[in-house]
Amino acid sequence: MSITEQNTQKEIYKNEELYKFLSSKTWELTEKWYASVDKSNTSGVYSSDDPEIITQVKEQNHKFHEQFSKLFCKHHPNFFRELEDWVLTVAKDEEHLRTPFHSILQEFFNTQEQYLGIIEEFIRLHRDEYSEEVKDSWRRAVTQAMGKIITWFAREHHKYAESKLKAQQEMINELSTPVITLTDDLGLLPLVGDIDTARAQLLLESALEQCAEKGISTLFIDLSGVVMIDTMVAQRLFHLVDALKLIGIKAVISGIRPEIAQVAVQLGLNFSEVSTTSTLKQTIKQHF
Repeated sequence: MSITEQNTQKEIYKNEELYKFLSSKTWELTEKWYASVDKSNTSGVYSSDDPEIITQVKEQNHKFHEQFSKLFCKHHPNFFRELEDWVLTVAKDEEHLRTPFHSILQEFFNTQEQYLGIIEEFIRLHRDEYSEEVKDSWRRAVTQAMGKIITWFAREHHKYAESKLKAQQEMINELSTPVITLTDDLGLLPLVGDIDTARAQLLLESALEQCAEKGISTLFIDLSGVVMIDTMVAQRLFHLVDALKLIGIKAVISGIRPEIAQVAVQLGLNFSEVSTTSTLKQTIKQHF
């Protein structure tokens, strides 16, 4: 079998008449799809009653139909290349990011059923014109292409959601390690909540930068809002004290809980060279 014959066999589902039939029904598909969407979920793009969002989701769906109908007239690489903009745009759409992912998947499968149904309609209109092999190739082309699109969309959706979550976490971490200027040369670093290894590393980097930028000579580090830290974090905290000392900044630690002190002692961390007070109030009182 020649290469030309192999390619013809592989793309047996290509049919210009079917493509024209599908492309003539894109808006009909969109309206029927939106009418059938489960809007009972209180969150997500499909349940919105905002006219702008409704218009947007319909336009997105219609754009998909315009692109997907080309499955029957485009070579595979070109078909998926032209779909890329739609996949990336919708995967990163804020309204879809707020939509439960199982709901999005369900609508992909509902759309697949739409195409299988409309292909059956086309077959009925052209009952004796095409072989069973060709008809099966249309159905198979729809399910295979839809499977690839769903996987592609899921991957991009997850990738963007993760990058956005990471950016938000970095912002939260930065906001949770603020050096507050008390006077021209006195600063306060209040720590609240759990401190894991990642936050401890950010704390080390951020505190040094902020103290240098603000001209701090003495930094009060208050731990009264920290319930527990592990051994790695305790070491990072003392690394911060040492690093501050290297750039000429004195650190005063207040509010060390018994549990934290016990971890430090077990690690052999030396408190003798670190100024400590029982409370932040006591620290401030000693310096003002």
